[in-house]
Amino acid sequence: MRKIHILTCFLLLSNLSLLAQEKKGMSYTLFHPVPKVSLREMETDRPDITESPITIDAGHFQYESDLFRLERQHSDESLTNTFLFNQSNLKLGLTNSTALQLVVQSYNYQKEKSVEDGSTEHSHGFGDITLRIKQNLLGNDKGNFAIAVLPYIKFPTSKVEKENRYEGGLIIPMALKLPNEWKLGMQMEIDRLQNMDDSGLHTELLQSLSIGHDLVKHLTGIAETYYNYDLAHHHWNNFLNAALQLELAKNVKVDGGLNYGIQHDAMKSYFVGLSFRL
Repeated sequence: MRKIHILTCFLLLSNLSLLAQEKKGMSYTLFHPVPKVSLREMETDRPDITESPITIDAGHFQYESDLFRLERQHSDESLTNTFLFNQSNLKLGLTNSTALQLVVQSYNYQKEKSVEDGSTEHSHGFGDITLRIKQNLLGNDKGNFAIAVLPYIKFPTSKVEKENRYEGGLIIPMALKLPNEWKLGMQMEIDRLQNMDDSGLHTELLQSLSIGHDLVKHLTGIAETYYNYDLAHHHWNNFLNAALQLELAKNVKVDGGLNYGIQHDAMKSYFVGLSFRL
C-alpha cells in the first residue's frame, strides 16, 4: 500500500509538469532562465500556513527557511517540545508555471516529558525530507485571482522520530487581490499522516484563510486562521496565527510570528525566518 501511494504521488507530479508545458508552451525553462529585469515580484510560501499559488520564475532559485522554530504539543501522555533549526524550503523554477521544491529539516532537537512520572526523553538529529512540486493553474502572471496545485511526499529520514513513516498529500492554494492592496489567501488540503501512536496512517483535511496588508512601507502584517480535521478519530484542531514579514531588499525578506492552537492538545509554535532569491 505504501509503495502504491508513493508511485501515485510521483506520477501526479510528472503529469502536472508535462501538462503545464504542453498547455502553455512556455518559452522560459530551467535552462533558459527569465531575465532578472523581467522577474515577477518575489513571492514566498511563508510565513503563514497558507501557501502562495505563485511560482518562482523559470531558471531561478529561492531559499525559504525557519531559521528557528519551537513547537510545543500536549497530549494525555506527554508534553513535547521540538526545536527546529534551518528548516529550509529549496525552490527551483522549471518553467514559468512549474517549480520543484525540496523541504529539508536540517537539525531537530526534541524533548518529551511524561505526564505520568515526569521522566524525560531527548532525541536529536537530521529531520525529514519532503519533495513538492507547485503547478500554477491560473493567475501566475496577471489577474486578481490565482490558484495552484501542490502535491507532496515526505520521506521518513528523521533521526528524531522512533517509528517514522512516509506521508503525502495535495495542497490547493489560492490568492485574491482585494481593493486598497489587501491580499486574501485561501487553502484546501488533504493529507495522509502518521498516527500519534505510530500504528499507521490517517487522513486529515485542512482549510485556511489569511489576510495581509502593508503596515508601513516594506513591512507586511498577516493574520490567519485554519483548522485541521482527523477523519479517523473525528478530531478538530483550530488555530489563530499572526506574522510580520519585512522586505530588506528586492530579493531578501525576513519574518517572524506564531501559530497558536486553540485546543489544549493543538500544537503551538513560534518562529523566525529568512527568504532570498537568486
